[in-house]
Amino acid sequence: MATKQELLERVQALLPAIEARSAQSEDQRRPHDQTIEELIESGVIQTLVPKRFGGHELDLDAMAEVVSAVSSACMSTGWITAFYIGHNWMVTKFSEKAQLEVFGERPFGLVPVQTSPTMEIKQVPGGWEISGRSNWGSGVMHADWVIVAGGFGREDARIFLVPIEDCEIDDVWYMSGMGATGSNDILCEQAFVPDHRSLSVRDFFIGPESIHDNPLYAMPFLPFIYAEAVGVFAGGLRGATAAYEKLMSEKVMSWAGHKLAERQVTHVDLGDARARAQAADALLDRLVADIMAMEEGRSYPLKDRVDLKLRAGYIANLCRDGINSLMTSTGTRAFRNDSSIQRFWRDLNTLASHAFVDWEVCREQYGRHFVGLEPNHPLV
Repeated sequence: MATKQELLERVQALLPAIEARSAQSEDQRRPHDQTIEELIESGVIQTLVPKRFGGHELDLDAMAEVVSAVSSACMSTGWITAFYIGHNWMVTKFSEKAQLEVFGERPFGLVPVQTSPTMEIKQVPGGWEISGRSNWGSGVMHADWVIVAGGFGREDARIFLVPIEDCEIDDVWYMSGMGATGSNDILCEQAFVPDHRSLSVRDFFIGPESIHDNPLYAMPFLPFIYAEAVGVFAGGLRGATAAYEKLMSEKVMSWAGHKLAERQVTHVDLGDARARAQAADALLDRLVADIMAMEEGRSYPLKDRVDLKLRAGYIANLCRDGINSLMTSTGTRAFRNDSSIQRFWRDLNTLASHAFVDWEVCREQYGRHFVGLEPNHPLV
């Protein structure tokens, strides 16, 4: 077992290599094999795994800080790191028998999760038979298990924990942003899933009583997701800002011949970029701290859930606006394929379109609650 500080120190040592591989990872359209091995060896994947299974059983702040650090070097790698850490927490939603299967040989799983119930499901003796396609399988390229869902529109919609051997991967991941995540589709064809590796969508999102005493494992799905994912945005903007500051300190204007670092407008732009990055970090820290306080109190009222959603969406939108503003002041050089700034730009704009942080939905749901109306969106 390791402390949060020990994990952060290990991750910091990995960042130069992760950054150096970011372009190659994007060309390969999947996480770099060596990076995944190094993350495994560092021990960060089991950040949230219960101690009884050999994990560190740390809290949400450890996950968020690790994810943010990795994302400052490569957002695609940060996204996969967030999922591999966070999805081990999701495994703890299943039965004790299922958890022992995942954590029995090593204290973590590499588990992509897709909760949209797109699979066709049929109850059979001893369990369920599932068939179909699950999109957006972030982490599937190195997975040993997957979590998929089925039964769209049915009262018995369910979540399933499936060994990767029972699935196929369809290579469809051709994206202008977040290209190195390798988030390919997961296919199942009449795969049998025993009852102990299945639970209702409602129980997965809201959570039955956990077999673990730590309140971390009894929290609902969506507050957890914000702590898991928003660090990718803040870390990405921080990494882009560092690259921008380096470029502005070195660049010489082609026609005028003077250094950008000597121009007043550059000084203003640098201050603006750094302020946005620091604001995103501070907002992330507060968001995670408030989720942890709710976790400790085991209380997640609707007023707090819509507030968390609003704040998560705001951070994502702040980072999107930040990178877009930054790109307008860097000049044509930032659009070169070998510029990390343009990769952060593409990645942040792509990721900010994610359903969990849809800025329009986040604002609307908060506004509806404020005027006394019920939510009209399932992701609250």
